[in-house]
Amino acid sequence: MNYLDQFAFQLYPYIAMAVFFIGSWARFDRAMYTWRTGSSQLLSSRGMRLGSNLFHVGILVVLGGHLVGLLTPHSVYTIFITAPQKQLLAMLVGGVFGVICLAGLLILLARRLFNPRVRATGTVGDSVILVLLLLQLLLGLYTIVLSSHHMDGSVMIALAEWAQHIVTFRWGAASFVIGVDWVYKAHIFLGMTLFLVAPFTRLVHVWSIPVSYLWRPYQVVRRRQATLRYGARD
Repeated sequence: MNYLDQFAFQLYPYIAMAVFFIGSWARFDRAMYTWRTGSSQLLSSRGMRLGSNLFHVGILVVLGGHLVGLLTPHSVYTIFITAPQKQLLAMLVGGVFGVICLAGLLILLARRLFNPRVRATGTVGDSVILVLLLLQLLLGLYTIVLSSHHMDGSVMIALAEWAQHIVTFRWGAASFVIGVDWVYKAHIFLGMTLFLVAPFTRLVHVWSIPVSYLWRPYQVVRRRQATLRYGARD
């Protein structure tokens, strides 16, 4: 094992997560009013609703699948399904919702780059984040293609062991990903990089999940009364 692998897959995840948590706290404390997505829907609504809905639905399911799939111990899920069955399930769910997320992301990226009003009010960082997300998503979808060549679940188990070693602060995590294809390594490294840059970009709004919408009272909207004509009698 070389020093680069040791840094990328043992030390770098802790650096990225430390910057993510500390940077998010610092931004909320010192620049609270920048804690937003900077929505451009008022400038142009074309493609916004479709792209945003597809992207968010897709990415929430994909992220949830990563958390459950990587952090569930092997001894727990084997009570219900085998490792090959779990891998097949992950490939199907990840593939479907990954494509949904990709469609939404392409709509949002095209809107950001080619809509003059949106482009004029955006920042370089907004476009860079979308490009990084696109690259990460394409890498993730490509891992599904690679996984179809080894359906025994061995690589999936190795990646899960890496993740579980990281979250439980155990040394030796890097040893589980040394032998996997470079695409998996790039996917892990870029994923950690997104956590690293999140506090300084619009991605910081991942902390502001609108859970309160579930129990927020309905907004009362009244129909406007017809305007009385001039000279009309009471």
